[in-house]
Amino acid sequence: MKTTKRVRQAKTLVLTQNAVLASIVVLMAFTPVGYLRLGAVEMTFIMIPVAVGAITLGEKSGAFLGLVFGVSSFIQCFGMSPFGAALLQINPIYTFIMCLVPRVLMGYFCGVIYKLLAKLKKGVAVIIASFSAPVINTILFIASLMIFFGKSDFILGMRAGTENLMAFLIAFVGLNGVMEIVTTTLIAPPVAFAVEKAVKKFK
Repeated sequence: MKTTKRVRQAKTLVLTQNAVLASIVVLMAFTPVGYLRLGAVEMTFIMIPVAVGAITLGEKSGAFLGLVFGVSSFIQCFGMSPFGAALLQINPIYTFIMCLVPRVLMGYFCGVIYKLLAKLKKGVAVIIASFSAPVINTILFIASLMIFFGKSDFILGMRAGTENLMAFLIAFVGLNGVMEIVTTTLIAPPVAFAVEKAVKKFK
């Protein structure tokens, strides 16, 4: 009976943590806290709670939080994000896929990377997993952008004067990609450790 009660309590705790982190993702998505927009360039800090969830709760929670992030990103395309709105007008289905799939995979693989590396050294695993979240998100987002919209007039217009695709991608990712990597790598690890410590005390 005691074991069953503990299992139930553990499941409730995980559900509560997921709900809290999902709420943070939504809060960040629809307040200035989550995005820094400079024209067509957008930098997001929402990967931080996704990475924290993936590290502390596992890859399934990472995927779930990535899904919440993705859905909020798609909602942003309805007037809140100029770049997203432009893509939505071109092809709403491709835009939906591009918003969701990279974010879900980012959260999932962040959790997997942490789980694999935690067997070697936990502290290093947390840092590398946090670093991997924005990197994976950027790579998958850019890849899907070029696959779905690379030949659209919108992207070709942005590429005007840049014949080299790699040069365009580097310029497009630019400072915002670097800042996403730096902020997530610096902030997610201490938050993840604090959450883990708090959960242990609660247990």
